[in-house]
Amino acid sequence: MTGKSIAIIGGGPAGLMAADVLAGHGHHVSIYEAMPTLGRKFLLAGKSGLNITHSEDYGQFVQRFGSANDRLRAALDAFTPQDIRNWAAALGTETFVGSSGRVFPTVMKASPLLRAFLRSLEARGVQIRTRHRWTGFSDTGYRFATSEGDMVIHPDAVLLALGGASWPRLGSDAHWVPWLRDAGIAVADFRPANCGFDVAWSEVFCSRFAGAPVKSVTVTSAAGTTQGEFVISRHGVEGSLIYAHASALRDALEHQGKAALVLDLAPAKSHQKLATDLARQPSKASLSTRLRKAASIDGVKAALLRELLADIQTMDAHALAHSIKSLAIPVLRPRPIDEAISSAGGICWSEIGPDYMINRHPGLFAAGEMLDWEAPTGGYLLSACFATGRAAGMAMRHWLYT
Repeated sequence: MTGKSIAIIGGGPAGLMAADVLAGHGHHVSIYEAMPTLGRKFLLAGKSGLNITHSEDYGQFVQRFGSANDRLRAALDAFTPQDIRNWAAALGTETFVGSSGRVFPTVMKASPLLRAFLRSLEARGVQIRTRHRWTGFSDTGYRFATSEGDMVIHPDAVLLALGGASWPRLGSDAHWVPWLRDAGIAVADFRPANCGFDVAWSEVFCSRFAGAPVKSVTVTSAAGTTQGEFVISRHGVEGSLIYAHASALRDALEHQGKAALVLDLAPAKSHQKLATDLARQPSKASLSTRLRKAASIDGVKAALLRELLADIQTMDAHALAHSIKSLAIPVLRPRPIDEAISSAGGICWSEIGPDYMINRHPGLFAAGEMLDWEAPTGGYLLSACFATGRAAGMAMRHWLYT
């Protein structure tokens, strides 16, 4: 059976990958995108080098998606990180593994890969319709607002790939949530993921250290212990090390009403060694001198200790060493979702079959960040968007032939 019409609503990585597996099989595939151009969030990610996937052991890789690990596994197995690298290479974009295990294009840009991808789709007959904003269901089809007025389409199969709720200015604005709920489809509320957090800094500390990096530390939360660096912001804390703990902190705030990052400001020294070195400092030496000479702590690290420890001046060597090794930063709330790199929440998995079709709406599929999953930064987000888009596209092709 050929000649079916397929609408892909959303021109991000998931929608484009679905179009890739649907193109060239005799169907009429159209991508509808609200923005003037496709892949805007993809291009934004490329400004810092386009971390396209991750090279870590695959058994560990597939455990990075939280409660959705099991639901995503088949899609990830069918389009692994190595498959992503092979796919990019076929489009003329070679990749390399960075020191952190993250995978980047050798050109360190997203635009060449996106251009080649779009050329490939168009060459195989995919129609790309920009400035077509989906505005919900009609009695017989799908409504769009366009520059030429409203329109309704009646495709044989539809993929929703509209993204989550982060970066709304790039198109992922979650305006679709009420329409799906009105259609009886359960959608979990969106929450920020991979985000910064507010902290009640004093004005003195904030005015002096906002923007300062805190380097060579470890952070511990319910997510585990991670080494790296983060940045003091005017509102609190942000940066890749914070993002690695964002979901754990957010969940603790929601369930327990409080949460804290625990810092080790001197991870290279044991508590005992630190206490011994501090005790050796002259009793008349200033706190700044003791911290600098015994622990190599000064600048923003020393300021953090003063900011968070009211009794630091009276601490003995063991208490001060303990505070340096486990300094708690209470966080108040996540930063707003429109500042987050990604979002948690979306269409509940109970609504989605293993083929990514919405159970109560035959012919309607969903993929990408519209679904209720989250992952840390490091290439995992793009990997799962590609993989679920591909899985949904393959399932649509199968459904149209049965």
